[in-house]
Amino acid sequence: MKKTFVTFTLLAAIGVGLTAYTQKQAPKRPNVIVIYTDDQGYADINIYGSKDLQTPNMDALARSGVRFMNFYAAAPICSPSRASLLTGRYPQRAGLAVMASSKEGGDLSMPGSQYTLGELFKDAGYKTAHIGKWHVGYTKETEPNAQGFDYSFGFMGGCIDNYSHFFYWDGPNRHDLWRNGTEIYEPGKFFADLMVDEAGKFMAENKNAPFFMYWAINNPHYPLQGKQKWLDYYKNLTSPRDKYAASISTMDDNIGALLKKVDELGLRDNTIIVFQSDQGFSREDRTFGGGGSAGQYRGSKFSLFEGGVRVPAFISWPKHIQANGIRNQIATNIDWYPTLAEYCGIKLPARKLDGVSLVPVIKSEQAKTGHSVFNWQSGGGKNNPQWSALDGDWKLMHNPYEAKKDELNAQGYYLVNLKEDPSEQHNIADQHPDVVKHLEDIHQKWIAEVFQQ
Repeated sequence: MKKTFVTFTLLAAIGVGLTAYTQKQAPKRPNVIVIYTDDQGYADINIYGSKDLQTPNMDALARSGVRFMNFYAAAPICSPSRASLLTGRYPQRAGLAVMASSKEGGDLSMPGSQYTLGELFKDAGYKTAHIGKWHVGYTKETEPNAQGFDYSFGFMGGCIDNYSHFFYWDGPNRHDLWRNGTEIYEPGKFFADLMVDEAGKFMAENKNAPFFMYWAINNPHYPLQGKQKWLDYYKNLTSPRDKYAASISTMDDNIGALLKKVDELGLRDNTIIVFQSDQGFSREDRTFGGGGSAGQYRGSKFSLFEGGVRVPAFISWPKHIQANGIRNQIATNIDWYPTLAEYCGIKLPARKLDGVSLVPVIKSEQAKTGHSVFNWQSGGGKNNPQWSALDGDWKLMHNPYEAKKDELNAQGYYLVNLKEDPSEQHNIADQHPDVVKHLEDIHQKWIAEVFQQ
């Protein structure tokens, strides 16, 4: 009896010791921060080609990890782009292929039945937060707290004045600032500074538990309200580049402030940080008709030319992801969903995803591109939609926004070979009817499939 007791005690002690050792050795799951900027042009970071902007914090973050040179948003407008990011699905399959309502109670939204990144991480035991712009739903069933986010701070519509926090498009008198579904008032406080403060508090409170934070910056989307020091700095640039540049560098300062908080909390080495613009820069009247740049690429927001959908994007995770890596494979915003799930050891949901994990591509510049083809459809109406199909270097567009009528062929097509004509200046559809037919077939098959849930 005594021998049995001693043996049991010894085994129990060994078990406790092994458990303690295992717990000590088990790596802490990485935190995740997704930084999503708003209406930022492909070339509006120094590291992506800008010569007249100051973007040291974005540049440093890009150099700390792997940056993509051929990265696409699944839509050229913000609500569908955000829906696709949050679900890992094409906007059509995510249920939001158009701009979401910016009015409380509006019925245009991403359905609450979609399974978001917030829900994916929350169900895996992460603390989750949305901070910044939402614009994929403005009802209780479609707002952040109902879509997997434990904590939410920001605005629900498309854009706000950064100081009064009133809706910028129409109104009048439509205030739009919320914390966990409760309207709050912070008049006179610059919204991006509030975002940094809210993010810092969330990270500090959850520094010992893994967290997922969707940090959706509302810059450089109009209104172009850069800080005075940057307005002064860029005073010699022509308008509207001066105002846009001030907004970009103000945003860069705020990104730097966020990263400083990550460092102060000692979290950088165990935090995956993703950066991406939601789509191309805007030429809308409210942004003074432009200001942004896509470099050599044609097009802007709303357009399926490269400047509307090709965006700057990079991922950083010190000691786990190569520093200063460059990848030329095709990658898209719907790929972040499975990529982050793989890095964090989270099982994917039993539902159709359109994204593919970028982990192999991030590991190796020789890895095969995850998307042999890619498709877009955005606006234009049911009878004459704007759509595009990409297969390797070949890209076919139908009724592309920003194309002149005499540039299209009789069927409304515009075909380019991006390797030979990256600026998309020459329509060669009539010279290559076989390529047109091939890409048209690809798109029609996609249309037939993508609306299936």
